[in-house]
Amino acid sequence: MKQLKTDVAIIGAGTAGLSAYRAVKASGANAILIEGGPYGTTCARVGCMPSKLLIAAADMAHAAASAAPFGIHVDGRIRIDGVQVMERVKRERDRFVGFVLESVDGIAGSDKVRGYARYVSDTVLRVDDHTEIQAARSVIATGSSPVVEASYRALGDRVIVNDDVFAWDDLPGSVMVAGAGVIGLELGQALARLGVRVRQINRSASLGGLSDPAVRASALAAFQAELDLHLETRIIDARRVGDQVEIRYQTIGQQEIVERFDYLLVAAGRRPNIDMLDLQNTSAVLDGKGMPEYDPATLQLGRAPIFIAGDVNGVLPVLHEAADDGRIAGQNAALYPEVAPGKRRAPMAVVFSDPQLAQAGLRFKDLPHRVAIGEVDFADQGRSRVMLKNHGKLRVYASQDDGRLLGAEMAGPGMEHIAHLLAWAVQQKLTIGAMLEMPFYHPVVEEGLRTALRHAAEELAAARLASVLDAEKIVNSA
Repeated sequence: MKQLKTDVAIIGAGTAGLSAYRAVKASGANAILIEGGPYGTTCARVGCMPSKLLIAAADMAHAAASAAPFGIHVDGRIRIDGVQVMERVKRERDRFVGFVLESVDGIAGSDKVRGYARYVSDTVLRVDDHTEIQAARSVIATGSSPVVEASYRALGDRVIVNDDVFAWDDLPGSVMVAGAGVIGLELGQALARLGVRVRQINRSASLGGLSDPAVRASALAAFQAELDLHLETRIIDARRVGDQVEIRYQTIGQQEIVERFDYLLVAAGRRPNIDMLDLQNTSAVLDGKGMPEYDPATLQLGRAPIFIAGDVNGVLPVLHEAADDGRIAGQNAALYPEVAPGKRRAPMAVVFSDPQLAQAGLRFKDLPHRVAIGEVDFADQGRSRVMLKNHGKLRVYASQDDGRLLGAEMAGPGMEHIAHLLAWAVQQKLTIGAMLEMPFYHPVVEEGLRTALRHAAEELAAARLASVLDAEKIVNSA
């Protein structure tokens, strides 16, 4: 067995792992990058990029199909060539993967080991049966995988996850999508717009990660006007019939329905890839699911010289957060035992559906008690109505104590851009008043944001007045 020695071993060469490797090397320490699967990152291969390519095609199809209200009529049936759609998705996906592979190729061969690593102890890793690595410190950056219930295994290749969609050579005739989170909504709507018969269900009432009930209700109304989407619906049974899946499902309070689809696409969450690591051989404290306890600020596993970064830690499974995780974990691994809390950016998340869903700063469910809320309904917002994209709501949350913007949740047109503005404002600790002093062009969707900010300013003024009146009552009663 080959014997190697290094300052830091990094398990996983995805976004977090590559970021950790760069951070370690920048600190002047030695590093070995271990990868058992394909290089190329989840985002580039089966996540962010191929899904946006599919969505771009779907948006084109939808624009053509819905042009009549503008006086533009497409004569005859719109023809969607599924083979061409998937050829472009895969071709451009491979191009993005190629950029990552170029980056990996630039890493010295002596710093890379191929295979799956498992812990022998805190400082010893065994890679398959060919290499043992003495690593003073290590970073776990093994990512996550889609969850598929064991009961679906009998369906064979008729049950798929998002990764499988991007291996298709053509679009199928029908798909049931189980899950209405980020992945489920993006893929379900895209496939429906590309002519696939889609029925989408979700076991709970949640939708796209939104926690604000008003925003969620506006988004649900917009989606259900276009999509065959059912919340609080569960699959009772699924069985393979030839090359199809027969699914029996039920929405709460309604009759059971039995339908057949070409595929069951399971988009009901992801689990961290920790099963093969043998973490029980380390000093890390594990919970009942084998997940190690760690400090979310430093990403260190207890007092062990082990750090965890990216999707595998299950906190914020998005690319920019994984990159930040990798940097923090890599820096701390390089400087161990002198570890320090990493600098975090304002939280931000986007669902590239239509309407787009987004969050910046604090979510509604995490708000403190003394908060003023401002909102805008895009139904009558000028630019949104011009584009016939007038669906959804945006709600901003401000502290009653100092008027500072705390966060926002939103559903509407171009929310990927609005979310950036609001995340920047949260990180800069801007007040609602300061934000209203900023320029707003006309006519733009951002004027809707200004409406929400003005509403929040009114709520803050009302809260201040109520506080003064309460104080006067106390004085008078004394």
